[in-house]
Amino acid sequence: MTDVGGAEGAAGAASIGPGSGPGVGPTGGMGGFFGRLNPDMCAVTAVADGERAGCLVGFASQCSIRPPRFTVWLSKANHTYRVARAAEHLAVHLLTRDQRDLAEILGGETGDEIDKFARLDWTEGYGGAVVLCDTAAWFVGTILHRTDGGDHVGFVLNPVQWGEGRRGPLLRLSDAAGIEAGHPVD
Repeated sequence: MTDVGGAEGAAGAASIGPGSGPGVGPTGGMGGFFGRLNPDMCAVTAVADGERAGCLVGFASQCSIRPPRFTVWLSKANHTYRVARAAEHLAVHLLTRDQRDLAEILGGETGDEIDKFARLDWTEGYGGAVVLCDTAAWFVGTILHRTDGGDHVGFVLNPVQWGEGRRGPLLRLSDAAGIEAGHPVD
């Protein structure tokens, strides 16, 4: 543990951790931390047993340099998660800010009710993955591990195919803030 020193440091240290400080509860005072994050949004697509699915994801990150690995976290409430459980590969796409319409389809609709891909331009990638056309960048990754993180499951991916396309600033969480999720968060 880092020594923060002084009276202010001691007071700060006393309120560290669950069950202490002003924000007690399942997320406690973490809103002050989480609320400051503004990650790039990713579109994730999955195919299994002839069924296609896709969603908008805010929880995603590179998780290794050598070998290159990337993790996407899918909500257990999503149709995409249910398809991804049986998938061997996922495709991950970066969208630009001017692709909000695409983000609305993937994040604001549910594959339980509509075929999102009837309204999207896509092509088949490695292992039968659905690769969305005209995105900023994309990759197809083989699923190496699935990790339960609570209401989301992390899919650790080994990139096997990739490409780049559209230029422009990437779509971020703040750009997608008005999109009402196709499935409720709770």
